[in-house]
Amino acid sequence: MRVDVLTKEYPPTIYGGAGVHVNELVRALRARGDVDVRVRAFGPPREEEGTTGYPDLPELAGANAVVSTMGVDLTIAADTGGADLLHSHTWYANFAGHVGSILQGAPHIVSAHSLEPMRPWKAEQLGGGYRLSSWIERTAYEAASAVIAVSAGMREDILRSYPSVDPEQVHVVHNGIDSELWQPLDDPDTCRRLGMDPDRPAVTFVGRITRQKGLPHLMRAARELDPAAQLVLCAGAPDTPEIKAEVEGLLAELRESRDGVVWIPEMLPRQEVQALLTASTVFACPSVYEPLGIVNLEAMACELPVVATATGGIPEVVVPGETGWLVPIEQVQDGSGTPIDPDRFVADLAAALNDAVSDPERARAMGLAGRRRAIESFSWATIGDRTMEVYRRVLSGA
Repeated sequence: MRVDVLTKEYPPTIYGGAGVHVNELVRALRARGDVDVRVRAFGPPREEEGTTGYPDLPELAGANAVVSTMGVDLTIAADTGGADLLHSHTWYANFAGHVGSILQGAPHIVSAHSLEPMRPWKAEQLGGGYRLSSWIERTAYEAASAVIAVSAGMREDILRSYPSVDPEQVHVVHNGIDSELWQPLDDPDTCRRLGMDPDRPAVTFVGRITRQKGLPHLMRAARELDPAAQLVLCAGAPDTPEIKAEVEGLLAELRESRDGVVWIPEMLPRQEVQALLTASTVFACPSVYEPLGIVNLEAMACELPVVATATGGIPEVVVPGETGWLVPIEQVQDGSGTPIDPDRFVADLAAALNDAVSDPERARAMGLAGRRRAIESFSWATIGDRTMEVYRRVLSGA
């Protein structure tokens, strides 16, 4: 069986959870030895055998970003001849999978890591391109032979967003974690170099500065955070100048009222993130939209308990009272994930964070339980097996 995996993100260019997923899934599938996996990724040439990079087309330089993406997709689609199955990840590569399926007559499987209807704030970033990316995603999902959702919560979102998709064709295969790569790493010198005090309680956030990650809610909650604790924000790659300015304003306000506010604006290498997580007391995930949240699994694998929003697929990962805390949220049903009562959400988030830092021994016990859960329930070998089951089901016509 030959499977062409189509993706925007692939090493060395990974900036989000979808890229992590593709990288680890490809490794797990190739390790099986019973499937020929060809990776077709955006970007420069790759040295990895079986992997091809596709740069932006110079003819589309200066075009809307989505139009440029479509140009790369068409180049990829033209190269998929001979594949038994095409598997695309995110709307960026969905167009390549859809066109390639029509062109080559091979079935197309879509993995859903996020949904455009659930991220309306992207109109700020893409303008008319957001309407185009939404059309690409809808067209691909409605025509796909199967859709893989990374959580049961994501499956519900897919069927609500695209009601014409057959529920029988939507399968849940969770994201995974490599617990050998992600494990505690005691490195206080790296923490100090990055501005964190490894001997002080810490609430740590890791993620992009985007509406869905809820960083402004966390920064408002930090106004009520125990003064003994520090807030470590490993947050970069802002989606828009507007949200960057909002975060910078909240940062300046926090630093006027308390010490121990650390902002690391660049995306760090994995080992440095591991060091920060290992030295922390609790991980904060204030997302208003999160199909699953690999970042929570990464924290848990580093033996860190999690305070996270009870939304999307997060409750399928974080077990309240065992591996962390779930913060309740009532959300506007317009796809934005906006809390109906933002002040209540911020207050509940602050209360959970303060509860976490108030008892380090309890937090430590929850962190140990979190690593056990990550290993037992979210290994990439298991995710590879379940993905292969979907492949075989599609190819058998079942």
